[in-house]
Amino acid sequence: MCPGDVQSIESKGSEGVNPIAGRANDFLTIYIAGQLFGIPVLQLQDVLGDLNVSKIPLAPPEVDGSLNLRGRIVTSINVRRCLGLSERAEGKSVMSVVVEHEGELYSLTIDEVGDVLALKEDSYEKNPVTLDPKWRGVSLGIYRLDEELLIVLDVPKLINDLRI
Repeated sequence: MCPGDVQSIESKGSEGVNPIAGRANDFLTIYIAGQLFGIPVLQLQDVLGDLNVSKIPLAPPEVDGSLNLRGRIVTSINVRRCLGLSERAEGKSVMSVVVEHEGELYSLTIDEVGDVLALKEDSYEKNPVTLDPKWRGVSLGIYRLDEELLIVLDVPKLINDLRI
């Protein structure tokens, strides 16, 4: 999908504040269990392939472990588990996107990386009430694209909810 393929729609309702307003609306698209998510590009540090992750004893189940990225220790978070999704099939490759939050690096384990999309602010909508409550808690809102729904991942909320 190309940025020009984005369907422009009017935002429904004026309730609440648009958490996307005033921010850059460029998103790295990622796929988790076939669902399209977007991470604001300004939060990204790196995109990685499958890496060796060391297990951390007594870590929350959403934490896969830690890895060494150019001399920095990075906590690896399994986004599937955070969203209450089933585990990835054996043998399926994984990817990671590295984000920085409060001075620490976190590797978000995902299924696949897509493209970078520049989306118009007027095509943003707040979370629909039908969105799973667990997903709604870590989403800033949605963008309706021509053929699918992009859920904007609230990375700080996702990380803070882990209590690590």
